[in-house]
Amino acid sequence: MKKGYWVVAYRSIPDESTLKAYGALAVPAVESFGGRFLTKSTSQIQTREAGLQLRTILVEFDSYDVALAAHESEAYKKALQALGSGAERDFRIVEGA
Repeated sequence: MKKGYWVVAYRSIPDESTLKAYGALAVPAVESFGGRFLTKSTSQIQTREAGLQLRTILVEFDSYDVALAAHESEAYKKALQALGSGAERDFRIVEGA
């Protein structure tokens, strides 16, 4: 079975306090679906080609379907409410190779 991934690049974070509130709810929600954080907000980033220096989070799930279910869960929806407009993100759910 192919793994599922959340790939999240933060374009801007106008309000760090809402990001912290989001994280306090999002991390346990993700982990309850077996999500494993492969990068963190403090991970080093080396951009190449047209890459932008953006905070990037990568989360691995046992399958694409589990990654989708985690995003649609009530616990994660509460985290998104806490985030509100506190960050502009490029959020993708992708299936592994």
